[in-house]
Amino acid sequence: MNASVAHRTVVVIPVFDHEHAIGAVVAAVRSHGLPCILVDDGCSPGCAAVLRQLAAADPQATTLLVHPHNQGKGGAVMTGLRHAAAAGYTHALQIDADGQHDSADIPRFLAASQAAPQAVINGRPVYDESVPKGRLYARYLTHVWVWINTLSLEIVDSMCGFRLYPLAPTLQLIDRTTIGRRMDFDTEILVRLYWRGLRVHNLATRVRYPADGVSHFQVWLDNVLISRMHARLFLGMLLRAPLLLGRSCWRRLGVGVGGRKP
Repeated sequence: MNASVAHRTVVVIPVFDHEHAIGAVVAAVRSHGLPCILVDDGCSPGCAAVLRQLAAADPQATTLLVHPHNQGKGGAVMTGLRHAAAAGYTHALQIDADGQHDSADIPRFLAASQAAPQAVINGRPVYDESVPKGRLYARYLTHVWVWINTLSLEIVDSMCGFRLYPLAPTLQLIDRTTIGRRMDFDTEILVRLYWRGLRVHNLATRVRYPADGVSHFQVWLDNVLISRMHARLFLGMLLRAPLLLGRSCWRRLGVGVGGRKP
């Protein structure tokens, strides 16, 4: 990637009925000088009105995209990523709309991505006492499956929605592969990007759970979708096992394909 165009970053925020938190999230993003793309994922009239007000107040830096019907977090993020690329951005920082992520870490994510522009910069959550213990412990089951399905420990936490993507390889993946459109999206896209050879750099970041008290995780539906996703990824891992094992060994030795530093 040419250094002169290596970084033109926009923030993508999928929104589904977080009208009480989204204003503060957008203000925090804008305080770092970054434009943002809000994706109204079939919001209620009240939340939709708040999003329209935010976009109208700063039309040069805030873009509003609207799904007439809810498509799920993954569907909203993919809409935002496609729009970002079409607008000429090279990278997109995904952050949740409920205020749980520490926007003060945005400069750290940008710096890490500038140092490794072809890598995914992935948030590694550091929780405070607000995290529900059941949700915290349940995350470890997904962590273990991700480590199995990548034959690597490189992805420390695949469920944090605070991460920075290089758009070109991410959209190549999205356009060629069917990826989960709900809460399974965050994990599946990281695993599949890793399969394609992208590095995943993990950045510790504080997380509250959630700031506005609203969670759209549907226990039965989303757990079923996540379980099906892990099963699909496991079969995919079996097909790729020799390649993944070889890559893991080379990376541990500190070299890449052809003996180059990764």
